[in-house]
Amino acid sequence: MLRLKEKYQKEVIPQMMEKFGYKNKMVVPRIEKVVVNTGFGRLISGKTTEEQKKISDAILEDLSLITGQRPIKTCAKKSISGFKIRKGMPVGVEITLRSQRMYDFLERLIHISLPRSRDFQGIDPKSFDREGNLTIAIKEHIIFPEISPEKVKNMFGFEITVVTTAKNREEGIELLRLLGFPIK
Repeated sequence: MLRLKEKYQKEVIPQMMEKFGYKNKMVVPRIEKVVVNTGFGRLISGKTTEEQKKISDAILEDLSLITGQRPIKTCAKKSISGFKIRKGMPVGVEITLRSQRMYDFLERLIHISLPRSRDFQGIDPKSFDREGNLTIAIKEHIIFPEISPEKVKNMFGFEITVVTTAKNREEGIELLRLLGFPIK
């Protein structure tokens, strides 16, 4: 089985050049980065500071196991009393993966995690935006093999955005389909 980067260089570039009529292989769309983010505001609202820290640290640890990179905390820009949020309070985490870590993460996502998820029917083409970027939601983080379901106290979901250099939606869909993403 070809690795994702090798598959892109050996199979995807020639097929995309043939289908879309590119003259140069540098014009062929590629995956630029993968952004993984989650919000844990609902999990920590109404808890004490110590409990909030425990929950956010557990989520940080699980996401760093899944992605292989330490996430950064995102903080609230302003206070919202209805949600019990104060300005500067951590409300989520995000990770931007590039180069080899990105390809490793996508391989695990495509070949191991998505098939393990409950009731998975394939990625809906509606998940692509106008620029050909894919955004999918993972409902339970335990579909990744790095996470032991017995040790998990708080289940959380997160969002994965695959950013491509495609010019339009059709190019993005075709690129990811040729790379092996299970698109309906």
